[in-house]
Formats: sequence, structure tokens, C-alpha cells
Amino acid sequence: MKQPKPTGHRNMSAAQAAELQGAPAQLVKSLKQGEVFEPRDTEVETLTSAGEPWETREATGRALREHNPRETHGDWKPASHRPDPMSLIKASNKGRVPELVKLRMERMASSPFAFLRGAAVVMAWDLAQTRTMGLDVVIDGDCHVDNFGLFGTAQDELVLDLNDFDEATIGPWEYDLKRLTASINLSGRENGLSRKERKKAVMAAVNGYRFSLNRLQSLPVLELWNRHTVPERMDQRQMKLDKKSAAIIRKSVAKARATNNATFLETAAERDSNGKWHLKLDAPITTAVEPALKTQIVAALHDYIETLAPERQYMIRRYHIVDIVRRVVGVGSVGLRAYLIMLIGNGDDDGLFLQLKEAAPAALAPYLPVLPKPYKHEGQRVVYGQRLLQAAGDPLLGWTTMDERPYYVRQMKNFKGAIPTEFLYGQPFNFFAFGYGALLARAHARVGDAAVISGYCGASETLDLAMASWAEAYGDQTERDHARFKALIDKQAK
Repeated sequence: MKQPKPTGHRNMSAAQAAELQGAPAQLVKSLKQGEVFEPRDTEVETLTSAGEPWETREATGRALREHNPRETHGDWKPASHRPDPMSLIKASNKGRVPELVKLRMERMASSPFAFLRGAAVVMAWDLAQTRTMGLDVVIDGDCHVDNFGLFGTAQDELVLDLNDFDEATIGPWEYDLKRLTASINLSGRENGLSRKERKKAVMAAVNGYRFSLNRLQSLPVLELWNRHTVPERMDQRQMKLDKKSAAIIRKSVAKARATNNATFLETAAERDSNGKWHLKLDAPITTAVEPALKTQIVAALHDYIETLAPERQYMIRRYHIVDIVRRVVGVGSVGLRAYLIMLIGNGDDDGLFLQLKEAAPAALAPYLPVLPKPYKHEGQRVVYGQRLLQAAGDPLLGWTTMDERPYYVRQMKNFKGAIPTEFLYGQPFNFFAFGYGALLARAHARVGDAAVISGYCGASETLDLAMASWAEAYGDQTERDHARFKALIDKQAK
């Protein structure tokens, strides 16, 4: 069996990628021997083949409960062969900008929830040990509460949806739901919620997931794909919009609308003595880029343009690059190469900001079959994942390669904003938990079989209760992992 070609960083084999991510020794051995992960094409319906009615597929989903009862999703205890999380995180630092690794560790050490965000490789290993229904879909791979947010569409409409796809891949839908529920549990702990309140919030999220799938499974395909969520018009048939949640939405929407290219131009850039714009520097977050690297970035951006729709290629060529800086973003992404590009279009105040970000292999990659050909370029994988999962996407989303490293490109500021879940409790916390579960269900319905998943999940609270048990147990595990991690970081700082 021919060994798969490298899918990510320079000359990295599948076995090396698995070893880097801390995969089990037997898995690495099998990869080296070429015994597993044969590349395969996804099954695609043709225009001449008819599928089964959704009612039949829903019944299939119900039957799959015999294979993996819903109650089993509540089980969690660390496997006896679980690797040291510290070794997994250390391995994930390989290939990153060395001087930024310390900053990444500091951000992850700030709280258990920050640790969960940054330690995707740890949860990937843990999820790979859990049982699933057996149905793979395109998954976000990093579905936590801070990866939902507000952003503007090409029609200047503000929508709420998933907004981070660095870990997107093809895998079990349960992985996304478990990461979401674990993040809700940990976020609830940081907000001072009791165990009973955390259970209620997680159950609200799973209820939202089930409720949304039940509604979506019978929709016409085109109607499903055209659906998007305007926050002011969120569905209230199952979870009523209370006054506090409504006020949070209004404030968040107003803040997001004020975060656009014009306002970012005034805050992120300044004029030099000749009146020309340049980006502000604020080390280590924002630092200058050497001329040789700027030349490379410009060349990579020209290649990126070719990945856009023809009409967008025409549009973006009416801009010209003014300045480029390195800009640190996120928690888990710290240390990956990321650059902020400032462009000017029709006049000196017509700014456009793009982010060029390195795309590393997905944390779950070592535990899943090799992806189909369109996903072999890591930047292309991120872009395709976003285009498939997001109901209304970024028209300037594309990919490129620089110095043999894969990158993707997106708009930096287009009415982007967040729901401040770190301050929520009570009904507002439950409302947004329900909403995020519903949004995740819609994403999975676009790329998977909503009827099969809905049939499996069912109408009762069985899955809700199981996921609440999982989230509480995994929250405890994350707090233990974080405590050890923080102690190690504090010891190294002395």
C-alpha cells in the first residue's frame, strides 16, 4: 500500500504528523507500515441517483442506537494509556515561531477554559477514544462557545454563526457536540454556575441541537442551504428570548456594526510624517515584517487571488497593498505565522484588511482517515470547511502557499463581534447555549444526513442527560490538566 503524501508541513509524513500529535504508538507503527489511512474519496450523490426519503433515513438513525446506545455518550474516564497532556502540547509547539511559544503557554495557563481552547490536541486524543454512532460529516473540529460570533455578509447583513474553522475536517458529529458541551460546562464554572446550573445549560445546548435537526431534516435542500441566523430574529419556538438576552444581542450587534474597515483604519493604523498610512506596532502582538518577507507575502497574495470567484478577483485588484505586519491572534493559534495586510482602494480612506494565517494540520487528523484530494492543502481544508459549514460566508476567503507552508486568507474586520458569554448566567446563558447547539445542528445538516442524526438523537432527553454527564466529567478532567499545566508553567517562569 502506497504511503499517503504529506498533507501539511514540510516533508511531513502521515506517521510523523500522528507522532507529532501524540497518537498511540500502535497507530504510528501502522502508519509507518502503510497499513491504515488509505486515501479515499467521499461518497457523492449524482444527479441520476435517488436517495431514500427522510422518514426512512430517520428510522435508520433510530436503529443505530442499538449499535451505540445514547447513554454511552455520558461515559468518561481517562484511558489507562492516555499520554501526558504536557507532552501533547509540547509536541504541538513544534514548527511554531519560537519566540511566541511562551506567550501561547501563558495564555493557555490563564484559566481551565483557556486551556481547553489551546489544548485541542489533548481533547482530540481523548475524543478519539470515545464511541460514536458511525456517521462522519464535515465537522468544525474546535466547536467551543468562543468560536461562535457575529459577522457581516456580502450584503452587509449581520449574522450569528460558527466563525473559526482552523480544525475543520471530516469526522464523527459527536466530536463537535462533545467539545461544545465541555466548553459550556467550563464557561459556566468560570461564571460561577453551580453543578445543577451547568447541567441545565449543557442540556439546553443538546436540546437545541436535537430541536434544530428535527426541524431541518424534512426541509427542501435549497431552503436548508439558504438559511442563516440574524441575531435579532433568532428562532424562539423552543427557547424564548428573555429581556436580558435581547439586551445582550442589541449591544453585541451595535458593537459589531461599529467594528468595520473604516473604524479599524482609525484604530489600527496611523499616518506618517508624509501623511501616508501605516499599521501601528505593539510588540509582541504586532511587529514589523522584514522587506524580504513582505515580498514573499505579496507574491503569496497574488496566488491567493486565483482561489477567489472571478468577480471577486476583479474587485480585489482595485486595491493596493499599503503595509504588512505580523499580528498574534487567539490562544491555540499563537505561534502560527499570521500577518495583517492593509490595503487601500477607492480613495485614501477606503481601507481593507486581510489576515494571512498559517494553517497547521487539524488536531484530529492522526485519528481519522486521510482527507480527499481537495482537502490536502491545509489552507484549502480550512476554506472548504468554512464554506461548507457556514451559512453565509466571507467572499474574500481563499488560500495560498508561502515558503512551502500552507496559509488561508480572510477578511480581518467585517462587522465582526462576539456574544460576551464570560459574563452570562441564568436564562441568558441557557438561551445562548441552546442557540449554539441549534447553529451546530444546522452546520451538520448542511454537510451530513440530518434525518439519520435526528433519528439517533431522538425526542427525549436521553442524549441531553448523557452529554451533561460527559461535560461535567470532562470539565473535572480539564481542571486537573490545567492545574498541572499551570504549575509547570509557573515553575519554568521562576
